Amino acid sequence: MALYKRGRQSFVPEHPVVVTKWASIAGKKESEGPLASGFDQCCQDTYFGEKTWEQGEKRMQQMALTTLMEKAGLSNGDIDMLFSGDLLNQCIGSSFTLRNANIPHLGLYGACSTMAESLLLASMAVGGGFADTVVAMTSSHFASSERQYRFPLGYGGQRTPTAQWTVTGSGAALVRPHGKGPRITAATVGTVTDLGIKDASNMGAAMAPAALATIQAHFRDLNVHADHFDRIFTGDLGAVGKEALLSLARREGLSLGGKLEDCGCLVFDAKKQDVHAGGSGCGCSAIVLCSHLLNQLHSGKWKRILFCGTGALLSPTSTQQGLPIPGVCHAVCIEGET
Repeated sequence: MALYKRGRQSFVPEHPVVVTKWASIAGKKESEGPLASGFDQCCQDTYFGEKTWEQGEKRMQQMALTTLMEKAGLSNGDIDMLFSGDLLNQCIGSSFTLRNANIPHLGLYGACSTMAESLLLASMAVGGGFADTVVAMTSSHFASSERQYRFPLGYGGQRTPTAQWTVTGSGAALVRPHGKGPRITAATVGTVTDLGIKDASNMGAAMAPAALATIQAHFRDLNVHADHFDRIFTGDLGAVGKEALLSLARREGLSLGGKLEDCGCLVFDAKKQDVHAGGSGCGCSAIVLCSHLLNQLHSGKWKRILFCGTGALLSPTSTQQGLPIPGVCHAVCIEGET
């Protein structure tokens, strides 16, 4: 019997689990954005002291994990389980980060939804009594993503107005059964949704239907509505995807009550930084969550948010074969300290 299941896709742990500590590492462009003061560290070197961008991404995750452990006063041996993933093929950012770290690891691929996915699974593991100390972590890097998914940077290809800028950053959060910090009180596992968008330079539009489906499922399963939350944050739809989501919601008769914000729209200053439709990548929602969002909950400014990580489940191969872009969205309800 599924004791904590609610409705079709959601669950509520018997006792809320706690995000006791969090850490965020950001790159140069992100350090020039409006959320810079909340990041734990910002690095001006795109290689993070390594020889390649991919190894630089690995270094970012290591920095995020080390910072998190220092804040919590823990060592690697204290971690029962770590959920992480990234955008690189075979998730080498995460696996190379944890190489010889002696930490039990479950690798994930949820594309840009990975921070929400890892946080959701961490809350399941802790709330279900399978672990006491769990880390949720992810990263992305602008240059490594461009090299994998699009063109070499030296090519100088034109970017369309709907394109987003992959965030260089890594976020990590520590989930425990007790302690001080924001609490995870419910979550909704998303379904893969595909309405036929094929433009890899317009991933916001491809992910918007999945975001709507998950928000609707969360509302339905838990019998809540937009007014239940201070804010609803999507992962990285960007400006185009955010407007697409609002349009789809209106068509479905769903009011989001003016509560919707998007991490891809928050992380950069669209007027001062040339990011076209906004930010994207696993690191986008990760560093926004592990700085601005959790800080605001911790300070008491917000009482409850719905964090909806969105991911475009494409690959270079599927794009080259002309296939549409499936999307997924996972939602986590996070409440401030009582």
